[in-house]
Amino acid sequence: MLVYVNGEYVPQNMAKTSLYDHGFLYGDGVFEGIRAYNGRVFRLNEHVDRLYDSAHAITLKIPITPDKMLEAILETLRCNNLTDAYIRPIVTRGIGDLGLDPLKCPRPNVFIITEEWGAMYGDLYEKGLTAVTVGIKRNRIDTLPPNIKSLNYLNNILAKIEANEKGGNEAIILDTNGYISEGSGDNIFIVKKGIIYTPPPLNNLKGITRAAAIMLAEKNNYSLIETNIGLFDLYTADEVFVTGTAAEIAPVTKADGRIIGDGKPGNITRCLMKDFVKLRNSEGVPIY
Repeated sequence: MLVYVNGEYVPQNMAKTSLYDHGFLYGDGVFEGIRAYNGRVFRLNEHVDRLYDSAHAITLKIPITPDKMLEAILETLRCNNLTDAYIRPIVTRGIGDLGLDPLKCPRPNVFIITEEWGAMYGDLYEKGLTAVTVGIKRNRIDTLPPNIKSLNYLNNILAKIEANEKGGNEAIILDTNGYISEGSGDNIFIVKKGIIYTPPPLNNLKGITRAAAIMLAEKNNYSLIETNIGLFDLYTADEVFVTGTAAEIAPVTKADGRIIGDGKPGNITRCLMKDFVKLRNSEGVPIY
């Protein structure tokens, strides 16, 4: 596989940066996760916009324009002859010294990784995921805002470590007020009496797949409410599902030992899953 590195396409094992890159030293940088299906990149413009918004929020000036970033993503896919792929653009603060000051990093580095990608959860799309609440809390929005998709993902990783230890496929992360925030890499939705509920995107990432799921829910005339939800709401839900670029839309059928609904993916979840597959297979920016 070839990797884009600051305007060049190099073999994967040659894609390198300095140990003094502040992205490596301090997680000072931003990234995106994007999917390509059937020769089209799904919601590419939205992902590129979010990448630049994250960079702006940490005063990181990406050295190429959004249009050039978009074209570089497409060209990296072409160089690797990919039509179905996971795409990871990364922008680091760049090479500096061992101090924290980003002003010591004169030029950011830009990398784009692409690789083949299948169904993240395998047969669990039919069976349903097991989710577990973790003790680690989501970063407060006034400390490290969750909507900055930064290279500092340790909060998410700590949640995933705990979920692994507890035997869960996904973590349920609470915010510091005890409300449900998100998963280690997914947004969370619950369904109760035909109404879909999801936390407002303040203590969780403004997911691109989340937005697609909301659009599909509205298209199907489902009522959807953005509101704080707690563990009681999760445990007593008729359906639970998560959304994310890698996960797409995936059902949750067990949470903290409680069976969700009848223990099978619910009708609304299945409807949205089916419609999402149609959507991602029919729209997107052509690669070739």
